[in-house]
Amino acid sequence: MNEYRILVVDDEEDLCEILKFNLENEGYEVDTANSAEEAMKMNIAAYDLLLLDVMMGEISGFKMASMLKKEKKTEKVPIIFITAKDTENDTVTGFNLGADDYISKPFSLREVSARVKAVLRRTHQEVSVEEPQQLEYRSLVLDVAKKKVCIDGAEVPLTKKEFEILLLLLKNKGRVFSREDILARVWSDEVYVLDRTIDVNITRLRKKIGEYGKCIVTRLGYGYCFETE
Repeated sequence: MNEYRILVVDDEEDLCEILKFNLENEGYEVDTANSAEEAMKMNIAAYDLLLLDVMMGEISGFKMASMLKKEKKTEKVPIIFITAKDTENDTVTGFNLGADDYISKPFSLREVSARVKAVLRRTHQEVSVEEPQQLEYRSLVLDVAKKKVCIDGAEVPLTKKEFEILLLLLKNKGRVFSREDILARVWSDEVYVLDRTIDVNITRLRKKIGEYGKCIVTRLGYGYCFETE
């Protein structure tokens, strides 16, 4: 199972669901959006790859890509264009906008899988960096290697699950994780765990980290995230 996140942006809902289903079977974490407008409200920088349809409503895939390439935080997010148009001019336009690949409809799912793997392998090697051994927010310091958390220099005694929840949220500040996400990432080796278990661990974690407990925010109906001021 890999950790790559993919965003599929296409105004054909059925196609989005087909791609989501098949890519998730490949081990990717996949989200979908049915318009560029919807996608632009999401945290694009959090994704490792965009599968982007060219022909959409007011904001086309080309226009959206152009907007993303102008923003520092999203300029390096790889893009594979998906389109029913396969003329040479369109292909050139896509690559001039910084596309990493181009798939013409209709396509086979095996082709999509192969191209996704190739782009991720290439771009991941290019931007691969060593994982940080220490995460900090103000006086809250999480030491990944030593598996300990300190606040103002004093160690905070956390259980293994509490530490892993805090690591997940702190490493991905601002990103909301559902209970299912947390269960899959923190309790991945356990057969049956109640959703309530997540809530209990979050409650204990909030108490243990004192003033920083308020940074672990509940998004009703969605999950939890670590928010900074």
